[in-house]
Amino acid sequence: MSQSAQTTKRTPPKRVLLKLSGEAFCAPDGFGIDTKELGIIANEVLEATKAGAQIAIVVGGGNIIRGAELAKSGDIQQATADYMGMLGTVMNAAALKEKLDSIGVDSRVLSALDIRAIAEPFIRNRAIRHLNKGRVVILAAGTGNPFFTTDTCAALRATELDCDVLLKATKVDGVYTADPKKDPTATRYTNLTFTEAIEKQLGVMDMTALTMCQERNIPVLVFDFKNLGNIRRVIEGEEIGTLMSVEQ
Repeated sequence: MSQSAQTTKRTPPKRVLLKLSGEAFCAPDGFGIDTKELGIIANEVLEATKAGAQIAIVVGGGNIIRGAELAKSGDIQQATADYMGMLGTVMNAAALKEKLDSIGVDSRVLSALDIRAIAEPFIRNRAIRHLNKGRVVILAAGTGNPFFTTDTCAALRATELDCDVLLKATKVDGVYTADPKKDPTATRYTNLTFTEAIEKQLGVMDMTALTMCQERNIPVLVFDFKNLGNIRRVIEGEEIGTLMSVEQ
């Protein structure tokens, strides 16, 4: 088991991919976009930019629509439901950009679907140019293809944009040996290999995303987004959450 009680500094990343679930945009057990939660996200990103790293953000859309669940009813084809979910991510991305702009954070929305009225098309070199100019890049519409999760999109974009780490923001403070809500003896991993995560079926990300990060040697840090200041702490090298990597 790759747990450690040691408190050390990790190497501060220069460019990060932040994966935000759609649920981050709504109140607990809520729906849609909550302005308070939106403000919290924007302020967290603002504080993180002060730490000096370049930030790209992949947003989910589960607060607006869940394509996979919609398809289960049998009334809507999986591909169509997935495209509907992508449109939900575009709404979240547009809202986040507006909030970031209002607090002085220069940002751009790049979409995998062609929606030029509110977003630039995703072009790798264009995204990197924005990052190099200090802009926050918000990546919407997943990969632009059905049957892929936004976790897989995050792994793909982290690879394309040469990110040092993929930051997976969650509701818990890392990866545990079991569900801590159901098992009081569950303990948190400080470090974990991709092989361990896959073999133990810990459910951190879907297998496609985990395998891509493993093959491309992109570390994944799972941390509690609701703990204010955590994104900046990660960028400054503070050891929080669970770091998954190829080797311990």
